[in-house]
Amino acid sequence: MASPLVARKGRDLQRYENHLRLVAGCIPYKITEEPDNQSDDVINKLQVLMISSPGRHDFVFPKGGWEKDETACEAARREALEEAGVRGILHEIELGQWVFRSKSSQASFSQEGGCKGYMFAMKVTEELDCWPEQEVHGRKWVTVADAFKLCRYDWMREALDLFVKRLYSNTMLSVRGLYEPTKFCFVKSTAAEQAIALC
Repeated sequence: MASPLVARKGRDLQRYENHLRLVAGCIPYKITEEPDNQSDDVINKLQVLMISSPGRHDFVFPKGGWEKDETACEAARREALEEAGVRGILHEIELGQWVFRSKSSQASFSQEGGCKGYMFAMKVTEELDCWPEQEVHGRKWVTVADAFKLCRYDWMREALDLFVKRLYSNTMLSVRGLYEPTKFCFVKSTAAEQAIALC
């Protein structure tokens, strides 16, 4: 069954910075409540969603071009929907930024093919039965340990490691009653820039 949603195509609106193509993506995750897993450790209950590519046996997290008419967060949400068929709550503080070469230009030494990726974490709230790139990308829920083994790129493993450390430290602090999440609001100062102010 075809998805009623349509994936964006082309690079007419693609953002670039210093000859690098800007991309955004996320690590979709969920905390499982398996009856056979009695552990209180959140990391043991954590699963992440990875996607496959045609003709490959390894996996990646959803990511793709960040376009001029969207924020990095919006691009990450869109890519998760198009490539993995999931929606959720995106943690708007990025896990980090990585500079890497696109898969098609891994062996090239030219400036073309360079990318700068912004990665976020997204708590999945909805899994669609049909999604725009379902014919191209399969999806698979895996443990964090399996994700480290299956992941195609070192930079995505680094993003996963940062996500796990952030989740674990926030969970541990929250359990002890010491963690109070900072409240942020986004104030648009001009059409071109945003300032983050504490509420």
